[in-house]
Amino acid sequence: MADGNGASHCHNFETFFNGWLTRQENFLEQLVQALTSQEFGHEIERLGSLIQEVLSHYERYLEEKFKEAKGVFLFYSPPWLSSFEKTFLWVGGFKPFLLFKLLANLGTELTPEQDESIERLKYETRIEERELTEAMATIQESTVTLPLLNLVRRFGRLTDGEALELESAMETLKVGMLKTLEKADKLRSSTVKKLIEILSPVQTVKFLAASAEFQLRVRKWGLQRETGLGRSACRESI
Repeated sequence: MADGNGASHCHNFETFFNGWLTRQENFLEQLVQALTSQEFGHEIERLGSLIQEVLSHYERYLEEKFKEAKGVFLFYSPPWLSSFEKTFLWVGGFKPFLLFKLLANLGTELTPEQDESIERLKYETRIEERELTEAMATIQESTVTLPLLNLVRRFGRLTDGEALELESAMETLKVGMLKTLEKADKLRSSTVKKLIEILSPVQTVKFLAASAEFQLRVRKWGLQRETGLGRSACRESI
């Protein structure tokens, strides 16, 4: 059972996330409209500003996530996501390498220079992903070896001294998970920015549209699978 603060963090972010997804749908419409205008040869004066608006939209997500960072455990298995959406989770968010798969699926023609830069970025991203995966594995192993957790499982109660020791151990675990989450978010953000620096404005709009569409489709499919449950995700997690 989660504590009151955990429930508060969950409800706060769930409310924000639902509104954020609505704005995501609006941005997807704008990106698609921009591409349609481009295909018909119309000048798109807002192309650069639209890209910045979309990037700011993602930055807003990270800012809100940071505000609710005290509920770090929630972000590793967010109750506001469907089970299907959770299958794509990696250290509290999407795996950065997914971005390259989305770009490849677009079939965008790249110059040799762009190709080289993207391959180099792929290599760097893989290395950082591996380091974070190993860090996360170490944290998970530490939870298994916590002796006091085994006591709780066996007897369901602790002495005052044991309770303090468990609280200290859980705080250490929380700090480790938060640091790893922040590093993963930084990698996600930097990968997007570096990739966009390589792409042209039109390629960037196509990429952002594909990314938004993918997220919204996964969201839709996940919710369809769980239709009829009729419950608040956060309330059920408490």
